[in-house]
Amino acid sequence: QVHLVESGGGLVQPGGSLRLSCALSGGSLKDYIMVWYRQAPGNRRDEVSEVALITVFGAPSYRGSAQGRFTISRDDAQNIAYLQMNDLKPEDTGNYVCNARHRSRPGANSWHWGQGTQVTVSS
Repeated sequence: QVHLVESGGGLVQPGGSLRLSCALSGGSLKDYIMVWYRQAPGNRRDEVSEVALITVFGAPSYRGSAQGRFTISRDDAQNIAYLQMNDLKPEDTGNYVCNARHRSRPGANSWHWGQGTQVTVSS
């Protein structure tokens, strides 16, 4: 069974930086598209947003204001995906959840999720 564990969240002032990690066990990271989502405070469905995605080939994609500030990367040898977050803003606050999608199993029912790591951006 694939499990994902996020780490690296915390409290940071606006303009600061954090690097989030997503460690995968029970599988090989090289087989998975990796995605970071943000759950805004309140945990409402319409407050869940995709932040960044990285393909199995290492090609990154970003959504909204993450573009230009965040960098998603992967270390397949260590089974860890990262999200480097720079120039953080209060609206970046939320629970950051890692998602793994197997390259050969495209259905959403096969997605794996971590529990998330909390990021709070406040002065």
